[in-house]
Amino acid sequence: MQKFNTVINGYDKNEVNSFLNEVTKEYESMLNKLKERDIKLQVLEEKLEKFENMESVLNRSIVAAEEAATNVKKVAHDESKLIIEEAKRNASRIVNDALIKAEKQELEVEELKRRINFYKRRIRESLQEQLTMVDDIDDIKY
Repeated sequence: MQKFNTVINGYDKNEVNSFLNEVTKEYESMLNKLKERDIKLQVLEEKLEKFENMESVLNRSIVAAEEAATNVKKVAHDESKLIIEEAKRNASRIVNDALIKAEKQELEVEELKRRINFYKRRIRESLQEQLTMVDDIDDIKY
């Protein structure tokens, strides 16, 4: 606390004026510091708002990415089911085609066996006839 010297009409004007100048300078200095801090505070608040907006955008992006990943997984799963079902149908068709071909080949084999037996009989009959002819040649008198 400042103490002033007393003079005839009160306090010393020079001391009081000097003190008031110091107080004014100090007050202006504090006002300037407060203004600077207000500006810094405003800048920081603006930055905080930007960061909060960025955080909000990032959170929405993360949620959207998670939803997209879930959708991609679901689509891939559904597509894999369709591929498996189609593969099963193709496998079934291939097996059926193979069974039909095997059945046809079996029928062809049976037909070939019948033909072979038929030709064997004809060849036997022909040979038998020729043998009979050979035997008949012995019976011919010259």
